[in-house]
Amino acid sequence: IGKEKFHRSQHWGYCNNVAMLVGEDKPGIGGEPLPGQKLKPKYSVFPEGMGSDAPSWVAFDKQVLSFDAYFEEEVPDKNQELYRIRHCKIYFYLEDDTIQVVEPQVKNSGISQGTIVRRHRIPLPPPQEDEFYTIDHFNINIEVILYARKYKIIDCDMFTKHFLRKMGVRLNPPGGRPDDPYTKERQKILDSMKPLRPYERIDTLKQFLEHDGHVLRFFCVWDDPESMFHDPRELVLHYYLSDDTIDIKEIIPANSGRDTVPLFLRRDKLPKYAPTGLYQPGTVTSRTVLNVLGKLEGNKGRYILDNRKTGAVHQEFYRDSDLKIGAAINVWGRKIILCDCDEFTKEYYRTKYGMEDFTPVSYKAPPPPKTEKTFPPYTGFGSEEDSLCSCMGLLLKPPQKDFKKFMEKDRNGMESNILRFLAKLVTDSPTDKNRKFIISYFLSDDTISVFEHIQRNTGILGGKFLERGRIKKPGQELFKSEPSEYFKAQNLFVGARVCFHGHNFLLVDADEYTFNYMEKHADEFSMADIGVILKKLKDIAEPRSREIRELFAATDPDHTKVIEYDPFRSLIISITDGTFSEHEIMTLGRYYSVKDEYEIDLHFLLATAQEQLKKNSFENFQQMSEVLVYNDREKCGVLPHEVCRTICKSFKLPLADDDLQTLLTMFEDNHKQVEYKKFVDGLNWRENQIPAFQAIKVHLKNEDWSRQPPSLPVKEIKYLPLLDDLLGKEE
Repeated sequence: IGKEKFHRSQHWGYCNNVAMLVGEDKPGIGGEPLPGQKLKPKYSVFPEGMGSDAPSWVAFDKQVLSFDAYFEEEVPDKNQELYRIRHCKIYFYLEDDTIQVVEPQVKNSGISQGTIVRRHRIPLPPPQEDEFYTIDHFNINIEVILYARKYKIIDCDMFTKHFLRKMGVRLNPPGGRPDDPYTKERQKILDSMKPLRPYERIDTLKQFLEHDGHVLRFFCVWDDPESMFHDPRELVLHYYLSDDTIDIKEIIPANSGRDTVPLFLRRDKLPKYAPTGLYQPGTVTSRTVLNVLGKLEGNKGRYILDNRKTGAVHQEFYRDSDLKIGAAINVWGRKIILCDCDEFTKEYYRTKYGMEDFTPVSYKAPPPPKTEKTFPPYTGFGSEEDSLCSCMGLLLKPPQKDFKKFMEKDRNGMESNILRFLAKLVTDSPTDKNRKFIISYFLSDDTISVFEHIQRNTGILGGKFLERGRIKKPGQELFKSEPSEYFKAQNLFVGARVCFHGHNFLLVDADEYTFNYMEKHADEFSMADIGVILKKLKDIAEPRSREIRELFAATDPDHTKVIEYDPFRSLIISITDGTFSEHEIMTLGRYYSVKDEYEIDLHFLLATAQEQLKKNSFENFQQMSEVLVYNDREKCGVLPHEVCRTICKSFKLPLADDDLQTLLTMFEDNHKQVEYKKFVDGLNWRENQIPAFQAIKVHLKNEDWSRQPPSLPVKEIKYLPLLDDLLGKEE
């Protein structure tokens, strides 16, 4: 049989002169169909051009025909029923002609229901089992056989009716829907059974779904009369809107001596007190009974349920309408006053009941004055911070350092975060007057170190003068309870007098990094804030505006619009009567100074950069060049300035940011694009080493600095912009 079916659907043919099996649609010799072959029509019932050309799985995606059907099932093992009518639904999926049969669930049916036939293509009954069911086999009021089970189709939905009509199918009238005999008998038995009392249906599901998770919160107080000290007990009342239940939790203060319990009142409905007091147990019940015979038969009663609930006791419970601020509720004999509520509760009462007055009731006593913690005076052993930590608790802990400040202000690359000042001793001794010191202030931990510059033939051994550490301000008591004050960065500026362990220093100068740092962080250093300095000077100079203009004009007889720094300093001192510090005058001079433009040779900069790279053993020039070429998408040999700077930073090029920016600028073309190949070749000290160079000679104010170059001198001041900012432009 298997071979016969195979030969019926398949036969040999030739394609490109190669013998092979061909499909069942190919006819025999002369175009005549083979024995047993059924050829499909070349065209559909619809004219060509109608409908969509899309495949069926696209055109009919998620389109399903639904038919109502039933089948009869024999029940041989029961006397109550001989057969059973089982209703089901037949789904026909248009995208792939698959069929699924599903039986709806029936309560208490006692049989397994659900999917009867899983979704797949179902073959026709014999003798056409080599074909499958299609849409042409379905209609209303017909029978279909699926795997030897006969289904009677009685109806379908509206979508199925419209679709079949469009396909040209003439629909039969809907068939009748038979009832199951056993189900009808069971329904008669159920209808004949009447309950002793009609059940009361209380629908709480709607309330639960609408208010699940919605809780009203009130802050309450209970003045316990039996308490020894009559202190009020603070409570929090929660009202659950989903089921009208209440729970109460007590707020137990720390060190109150009371035991901590989870709840003051567990969650349940809170009954209102009746006028006669509490009901006895058994008084309030869900059902009532009647003794219909009394004691007529040997003191034996006959009881039935009372449908009318004669004599039933109805108990009232607290609802949300009974709760409001200022109201007193009875919680099992305890009078609790509602004093306040949260914002959700206020909004709930404002929306539902239109309440607007939510003035809280004051119930808390004023807090007692906080006892100020006093510490014993410093004993002199160890540091003050360490001794103070021993008074903070029983477990001794070392003093905590400001680690965040240390990470932010520690040395990072070329950023030292160290303020250096040039200082001299304030003394009448001719030997000590010429001694020069470098005071370094470390911003990471507020420590100070002092070094003395070594001078020949002075008889004084230079070097470390003061070990690095925090320095206390003078004039403080040694053994005291309050922590001592230490020198901060704001106490150090040019012109300041400081006393370090009995040595008086006068700060006479600072390096360029210190000036730049203080001006950059002007909000921390008022002496370097040009806005504050101009405001102070403006308040002094406005009443004498004409006189001040004449003083500056007299200092510039040639009308060059600039004056030297020393005459400028003398003018500011005379105008302010010496109230300005030296640092403020220098900040003012630096702001309005004539900037000297030093033309630095490209070879000099490259030689400096190569020397720095050589000291740090930097040799990743090939990798850096490859990354630059990779970022050059257009292969034009140039890249933007910021792109080159970012790539150099990613390779951790050991150059200061200012030097790197200057070098990149010098290799820019007319379009502000950096020629990166020339830039890398210029830095490559291995292949293109520049010979030793001669340093530029710059006359500095002080040549006694060590490790850090001094600030560049301010030679000339443009005083006209200063006068315009102070006194306004002269007409």
